[in-house]
Amino acid sequence: MSNTTSDKVEQVTPEPEVASDQTTLAEVTETGTDIEAFSDEEDLDSEDSLTFSNGVIEKIVAIAMREVPGVVGMKGTWFNRVQDAFGASDSTKGVTVEVTPESAVRVNISVLIEYGAYAPQVFEDVKKAVVKQVTGMTGLEVAGVNLRIEDVLTPEEVEQRSRRAAAASKKEEKDAADDAE
Repeated sequence: MSNTTSDKVEQVTPEPEVASDQTTLAEVTETGTDIEAFSDEEDLDSEDSLTFSNGVIEKIVAIAMREVPGVVGMKGTWFNRVQDAFGASDSTKGVTVEVTPESAVRVNISVLIEYGAYAPQVFEDVKKAVVKQVTGMTGLEVAGVNLRIEDVLTPEEVEQRSRRAAAASKKEEKDAADDAE
């Protein structure tokens, strides 16, 4: 950009890095969602894109579920149970995402709730947490949340799961320490 001095003074202002009137579009691909930002004066020299794999969105949702009252765990597939048996865990178990033709995200979640929890309230809390975290972290719109309650656990069952998880964690720490020696 150059200024020329003549009878007319041309005012040149630098273009901002991000235009304030920017619109965001999402593009569906086989492996995830591409988000591309375009301004009215599109810069043809650069091709910027932001892409999220489905696994990233699934992990965001799974972590958000930890904070929802009444949800005591996630229900995975048979593959997740095999992973758990061998000491590997999948942080996205119980969550799948689909990208709609409108480039929004539909989230499917399978959870375990505590006995006595009011399921409709758990559902509302899950929807609020999912929309807040997915939209807040990715900018993507959530087209829908499908919640499937797989089991109801008593306080005793929750305690047993906690003890098993603690024992597995101690075993992993011991194994890691043994490997380090």
